[in-house]
Amino acid sequence: MPCLLVILVVAFPRVVGLVLLFFTDYLSHAYNNLLLPLVGLIFLPLTTLAYAWMINSHLPAQGVNLLILILAVVIDLGGLGGGEYHRRRL
Repeated sequence: MPCLLVILVVAFPRVVGLVLLFFTDYLSHAYNNLLLPLVGLIFLPLTTLAYAWMINSHLPAQGVNLLILILAVVIDLGGLGGGEYHRRRL
């Protein structure tokens, strides 16, 4: 079951983030205001969720946790830049 949840979060991070934002207080524990999670869910949704998970689990941002956060940033930025690469190729 936890693997299915991870697949769901990675496949649909914006949907999961909006559900967490509107129906739980999970993101409000990690962020002080509403603006930062909204902007994060628009531009870097997986990074926003990974950071909220680290803060809510009381994990330090070092070691393996920092690698998870960096991997989330790379995945988010890869999704943004991939379309431009294919557009220029044609």
